[in-house]
Amino acid sequence: MLASLDLQTGNIKLPNAVATLNVPEDFYYLSPEDAEKVLVEIWGNPPGQNTLGMLFPADMTPFDQTSWAVTIEYEEDGYVSDEDADDIDYSELLVQMKSDTDSVNEERIKLGYGAVALIGWAAPPYYDAESHKLHWAKEIKFGEQEINTLNYNIRVLGRKGVLVLNFIASIEQQALIESRLGSVLAIAEFDQGSTYRDFDPEIDNVAAYGLGALVAGKVIAKTGFIAAAIIFLKKFGVIFIVAIGAFFKRKFKRKEA
Repeated sequence: MLASLDLQTGNIKLPNAVATLNVPEDFYYLSPEDAEKVLVEIWGNPPGQNTLGMLFPADMTPFDQTSWAVTIEYEEDGYVSDEDADDIDYSELLVQMKSDTDSVNEERIKLGYGAVALIGWAAPPYYDAESHKLHWAKEIKFGEQEINTLNYNIRVLGRKGVLVLNFIASIEQQALIESRLGSVLAIAEFDQGSTYRDFDPEIDNVAAYGLGALVAGKVIAKTGFIAAAIIFLKKFGVIFIVAIGAFFKRKFKRKEA
């Protein structure tokens, strides 16, 4: 299986997206097809994850017990305004997110998933107004598992949508992840003409949510219940896909101009 994977570095144009990855030699990229092999055949997820690929550190394989990875997606919901970046109360938002997570557990259990508890911020949200990149981390407990999951998120804002990069790791790997965060942040960039600064209010659509929604998640109908985010949990070589938190758009929805 490992020999069948095409480990890529250098400049990689993402399929069906408007961005390019600049993958250095200390990382490698797997195509959507190879990422599907890892997520489904190696790590045991349901098929049809539809990512734009995955990133791995060069010194690890998907079979390693201590491996970690980054999934890549693209959400073309429009230009996400950052005008409220300095006004968001992330402590208040966390309280709401915890409540939302608890509220979907009954439905999750009915569907065969274990209960989820949002413990808190592993790293509070931080927005870089110069690069238009947002990142944060949550500590999450799945069922009775002894080791909590680290859900580290990066969002790269573009002209028509957002690049979504999510780390797959355990909470014990937080220091390691944070030591490589700068490298991962530098890998993903929108192409010329599709960057955040290329936004044209005369012709481009504006997303119906702001930065708060990117952190809390958006209301999405998935498998019969409200889901806010996809989180991949890696334990002993298996990743389980879960959906947590329902985001209340009326509270955090971007104000109409």
